[in-house]
Amino acid sequence: MIEVKNHGVYLVGGKPQEAAPAGLNPEQGRQNTIAYSILNAHNIGDSKKMRIKFDSLASHDITYVGIIQTARASGLKEFPIPYAMTNCHNSLCAVGGTINEDDHVFGLSAAKKYGGIFVPTNQSVIHSYAREAMAKCGDMLLGSDSHTRYGALGTMGVGEGGGELVKQLLSNTYDINAPEVVLVYLTGAPKKGVGPHDVALSLVKATFKSGVVKNKVLEFTGPGINSLPADYRNGIDVMTTETTCLTSIWETDKEIEKFYKIHGRPEAYKKLQPKDGAYYDAMITIDLSKVEPMIALPFHPSNAYTIAEFKANAKELLKAVEEDAKATFGSKVDLKLTNKVVGKDVYGDQGIIAGCSGGLFDNIVEAAQILDGGSTGNNYFGLSVYPTSIPVSLELTRIGAIEKLLAAGAIIKPSFCGPCFGAGDVPANNGLSLRHVTRNFPNREGSKPSDGQVATVALMDARSIAATALNGGKITAATEIDYEPKHSEYVFDKAVYDRRIYYGYGKANPNEELKYGPNITDWPKMYDLTDNILLKLAAVVRDEVTTTDELIPSGEAASYRSNPMRLAEFTLSRRVPEYVGRAKEIKALDESRRAGKVPAEITEALAKIGNAAELAKNTTVASCVFANKPGDGSAREQAASCQKVLGGLANICYEYATKRYRSNCINWGIIPFTLAKGAKFDYNENDYVFVPNVREAIANGKEEIPAKVITKNGVHDITLYCAGLTPDEKEILVEGCLMNFYAAKLIK
Repeated sequence: MIEVKNHGVYLVGGKPQEAAPAGLNPEQGRQNTIAYSILNAHNIGDSKKMRIKFDSLASHDITYVGIIQTARASGLKEFPIPYAMTNCHNSLCAVGGTINEDDHVFGLSAAKKYGGIFVPTNQSVIHSYAREAMAKCGDMLLGSDSHTRYGALGTMGVGEGGGELVKQLLSNTYDINAPEVVLVYLTGAPKKGVGPHDVALSLVKATFKSGVVKNKVLEFTGPGINSLPADYRNGIDVMTTETTCLTSIWETDKEIEKFYKIHGRPEAYKKLQPKDGAYYDAMITIDLSKVEPMIALPFHPSNAYTIAEFKANAKELLKAVEEDAKATFGSKVDLKLTNKVVGKDVYGDQGIIAGCSGGLFDNIVEAAQILDGGSTGNNYFGLSVYPTSIPVSLELTRIGAIEKLLAAGAIIKPSFCGPCFGAGDVPANNGLSLRHVTRNFPNREGSKPSDGQVATVALMDARSIAATALNGGKITAATEIDYEPKHSEYVFDKAVYDRRIYYGYGKANPNEELKYGPNITDWPKMYDLTDNILLKLAAVVRDEVTTTDELIPSGEAASYRSNPMRLAEFTLSRRVPEYVGRAKEIKALDESRRAGKVPAEITEALAKIGNAAELAKNTTVASCVFANKPGDGSAREQAASCQKVLGGLANICYEYATKRYRSNCINWGIIPFTLAKGAKFDYNENDYVFVPNVREAIANGKEEIPAKVITKNGVHDITLYCAGLTPDEKEILVEGCLMNFYAAKLIK
């Protein structure tokens, strides 16, 4: 089904081979990829240290307020490129009074003031709007959402934290080392009942744990592409985020040309294909004809099995999930999933088809065909369907697909990303929700283990979810259902957007007043980096991977997204509930030090390594998080900014799960320390790490930094690493954060 070759290959005559064509080496051959034709066109740096300028930007309403507030504080006058602000994460409208709609009003006022595009609530999810209205063959789009992926449409989409969008708004650059490129070679054609999520979950399973594609570009080509409609390609492509790749790009053809014509933008199409002799650093071959319906069990999309394999081993596999929950949550909850097995069958409690991966037109049409004339039943199982945009909903209504779903007992809901991150449709305690969404991380469905609740999500394709609904919740592969899929040509009606969307690019009005609600607050003061730092460990997380959802949970926390201090109260709340209190206590220690009253605790710690009185003058006391591999998942910069406003100054880990989380740390002045592979870190909360001369080390690009760990049992030497900082990143860390960096430039 999927074969991974972790060594270089060339594409010659449209077919991969290991031997280099005459006169070509890997460096030359890499320039023949689609990826490098696009990267080079957007790079104003050198060939190794790229400095990328994007063509357009997109954000949703969990991130755009913070981005605009940061950019405004950094000197923003006008959006220099098209910037779309969508309102698809409009989370928990009933929580917090007016604060949710206040953010939307602020967003529209910002679009008017600075010249932006404003997509009102429930009109479209962010990635649907970008596909429909912004993607263009050969372009690059930067989004403040990790699933910014439009490679199937010939656009290199990159998902990053808000700080990187701020840089683009201020006409700065996105700085990366020239990435490696991985060939994804498609053959065959999917069988009936196999959907894009089945292919995507198979790909994630084959690549995530090994890290074979981490921070690389996936380039899709091969004869199998011809068998895939545009929606199918988009459904695979959006899930490439879960492989931890940097971005993706696909060969384009008549199917993509048709996509742009349907959406009224034929000029956005051009043929993209690798040149002969293109070199790839690795290759993944997917035989689409051998892909089977898949299910990804909690708590990661890579924990995937064929549905047949899962059902044959359900008790054992669900028991393993229960053990994972116990290891993650301890005694806070008691997850029970093995009781979902009844004889040879396994039952889910809920079905959801939604968002940028599930709510696509073709997915919902085929789900309706499977359920046509049937029933979801009148027991515990229920099915909710969220079309990805108003134009999609309108066409589904016109062709009768909505009618079929409603008649079968499904609920049709508005365009909204909530089911993907825990805002709405939270299952019952111990519930197993079957979802065609992007992620199934711990608590991402909205449960609160700290309150004794736990629920779980298994990922499946819309087709198999519909088949399961047809059987009253009995998990069923769509390949087991007797139905005849009929392709329905999509008709896009732009008029419904024109009646609601504010198109303000190029129409900035500096006299427009920003409209602030009482929950929209400025960032607190952040200090520049002192000569030394004394880090106190406020959280030590030894899980294999720590997600951004664990660092700052989604769901109700997102309601306070525009108030840095209130949002920070949720930091690590579902993983290390004690963190916030500890961080505040540590911040108070430094505030006393800055006021000239060095606390006895700090004097005692510093006395173990030198002259405490002298050291205290130039040593910031700050909190620190240790995790083995933090930052998998969402691009939300709040995972880092919340640590910073609570007085955090560093993360220590073995590696960062994603580039975007590491970038978020840097942009918020959190030093991204790493340890050598295999180095022991046997220290615990409340131990100190003293890093002398850290300002000088960062400023001068010193990558190996000696430090000392101060414990009750003595002082221990340790080596920290801070490798690969760009010149701007060094300055950002020295200045204290991205806002300070830009403020310093404005003053100069």
